[in-house]
Amino acid sequence: MVTVGNYCQAEGPVGPAWSKGGLSPCFFFTLMPSILMALGALAVVLVLPCKRQRGERPAVPDALSWGAGPRVAPYVLQLILATVQVALPLAGLVGRVGTARGAPLPGYLLLASILGTLASACGLGLLVVERNQARQKLAMGAWIKFSHSPGLLLLWTVAFAAENLALVSWNSPQWWWKRADLDQQVQFSLWVLRYVVSGGLFVLGLWAPGLRPQSYTFQVSGEDQDVERSQDQSREGPPPSTWRDLGRKLRLLSGYLWPRGSPSLQLVVLFCLGLMGLDRGLNVLVPIFYRDIVNLLTEKAPWHSLAWTVTTYVFLKFLQGGGTGSTGFVSNLRTFLWIKVQQFTSRQVELRLFSHLHELSLRWHLGRRTGEVLRIVDRGTSSVTGLLSYLIFNVIPTLADIIIGIIYFSMFFNAWFGLIVFLCMSLYLTLTIVVTEWRTKFRRDMNIQENATRARAVDSLLNFETVKYYNAEGYEVDRYREAIIKYQDLEWKSSASLVLLNQTQNLVIGLGLLAGSLLCAYFVSEQKLQVGDFVLFGTYIIQLYMPLNWFGTYYRMIQTNFIDMENMFDLLKEETEVKDLPGAGPLHFQMGRIEFENVYFSYTDGRETLQDVSFTVMPGQTLALVGPSGAGKSTILRLLFRFYDINSGCIRIDGQDISQCPRTPFSSMTPLPTIFAMAASQLGMTRWKLPPKLQASMMPLWLSLKATSALDTSNERAIQASLAKVCANRTTVVVAHRLSTVVNADQILVIKDGCIVERGRHEALLSRGGVYADMWQLQQQGQDEISEDPKPQSKAW
Repeated sequence: MVTVGNYCQAEGPVGPAWSKGGLSPCFFFTLMPSILMALGALAVVLVLPCKRQRGERPAVPDALSWGAGPRVAPYVLQLILATVQVALPLAGLVGRVGTARGAPLPGYLLLASILGTLASACGLGLLVVERNQARQKLAMGAWIKFSHSPGLLLLWTVAFAAENLALVSWNSPQWWWKRADLDQQVQFSLWVLRYVVSGGLFVLGLWAPGLRPQSYTFQVSGEDQDVERSQDQSREGPPPSTWRDLGRKLRLLSGYLWPRGSPSLQLVVLFCLGLMGLDRGLNVLVPIFYRDIVNLLTEKAPWHSLAWTVTTYVFLKFLQGGGTGSTGFVSNLRTFLWIKVQQFTSRQVELRLFSHLHELSLRWHLGRRTGEVLRIVDRGTSSVTGLLSYLIFNVIPTLADIIIGIIYFSMFFNAWFGLIVFLCMSLYLTLTIVVTEWRTKFRRDMNIQENATRARAVDSLLNFETVKYYNAEGYEVDRYREAIIKYQDLEWKSSASLVLLNQTQNLVIGLGLLAGSLLCAYFVSEQKLQVGDFVLFGTYIIQLYMPLNWFGTYYRMIQTNFIDMENMFDLLKEETEVKDLPGAGPLHFQMGRIEFENVYFSYTDGRETLQDVSFTVMPGQTLALVGPSGAGKSTILRLLFRFYDINSGCIRIDGQDISQCPRTPFSSMTPLPTIFAMAASQLGMTRWKLPPKLQASMMPLWLSLKATSALDTSNERAIQASLAKVCANRTTVVVAHRLSTVVNADQILVIKDGCIVERGRHEALLSRGGVYADMWQLQQQGQDEISEDPKPQSKAW
């Protein structure tokens, strides 16, 4: 039979809160469950009005929205922990009853079990409701938030903080830390389990694994003319959380932190980490020696003791520098040594990005704006070096100083000081995380708009001639003005939310400093502490708060750098479209024979660019590709360079299937643009004076891209003579719009709608009277009109 005694029994009192070297269990287990229950009820009230209204589309099955992907397991773990958290208060009550041996049960334990169970049940219910709401929004085509509601996050944060707060009563005989009997052992085991569960929910709550959809929307446009258009990959709604793929990002960062292949830089990294640890020790020693100076002056100690203490203090202060350690000898030395490591990291990131961009397909490059890509590369490189610096030398030291401060004040002052520091730090960090996560979307939207603004300016300037032709300067300026206004609007929101965050952080720090200073002054007035201890507290706490005041800035900069890294990681995740087969043998150029056999190719599904293209170019012959724009002439050259892999068929060079060979050897085929062709005669005379590697790259193929399409008649004839000289004894493929440049070609292919409609030499094609003859007749009529009227012709737009 279980009997309920008075409210606190022998484990009180409710007040005062501090009793027998620790918090009163009756006070603690009355206050904390009540706070948790209030937070749980508030969170439920805020979330329930958002439930699905009548008439909305039902949730899609799990297999469609949530069944696939690596985040199902973390969500299941989160669900299990939330369920266990509901059962733990009742388990504690049962354990107490089982070990009480007939003794009356304090009333506060019954109340704490009921309130704790209800609060945990609210958390579990909210976890399920939020996921269901996310599924419903996804089913209706809307994109969901990528974090839990602030109420649920606050509930889990306070629950985890409460378990940590119990540690301040480590030396109290009223608690279970000594585990002297069975009851204490059971309660201690349950506390360990509660600590693990609440900590796990806190960490998983920041990740929000159950609120991440696995579907994306893609829009792909087709080919226009003979150049494929962009494969625009657009995703509606807000982007994912900044903490998405956090583990992968940190692993990549750690790879850049340790300079592989450079033992000297590895020693520098280790030495810098050692200096960082020395800084932590200095932050403790400097206030202690300052306290000793004040106490020695108060006690009128001998001069030699005072002089030695002052000298030591000044030396330590010289090593430490300012309150944040930013101007001291140790910090400056570490910053100086880190320069080479930072340069190594920046160089490695830039080279990896640059190399990866060159490995991507032509389709990808034609679909992206160069200015935007370069901006992503610059910002991503800076973000990597910035993240390493902020995490290693700002955030980790600041957190270490906070932990050291809590332990020091709890052990050498009073547990109340440790409690004040702990509560202030916890509240500060929680508010920083919540508010910064809220304002992250403004920074991300600002980055997107900045990219669009810069891309618009670059595109307009690159097309300067076209803008002038259409007299569109005013239109371009107006478009640029609109882009700037949108960017500045988002910039204002980002800056305004930053001011709000700073004011909130300042308020928390001020309240914590006030409470600690009043408490310390009280103990000094009661002669429980010395005057030097008050000086120590003030010095240490200000020294602690100064980097903490910057912690919000560090966190925001880390968030910003993570946002800036997102686009860079998207570039690194772009897969190469044309891949070499494992164990592919090298491509050996011998005579220069080119074969296309039943080649089919399309840039986009459902629209074939080349259909059943077959031809052979014998060594030393010249092949000309002619036809209307968009017929597929340039596509044939792109396939020969293996910018793309064909859908079906085979392309061979000297009998070797190019799909079975690495892409690198194709650089030995030399494309011949217009400007290069104008110097071809000189190149032909000096070829044997060039380096052997360059001479080899000129043999045995020439590929000419519309070499005379924009030149007058005299230059055209000069270039034809140069081409004839340079291309002698080489297999040559020419893509031309002006037919007069290919009259001497050994074989002419007429391409139309992706098919070869005619083939043969110039005279044979003219005599046939087909497509080639019609094109020749039209170009000849145009030349006759120009010769009859030598005046400049105006362009009609």
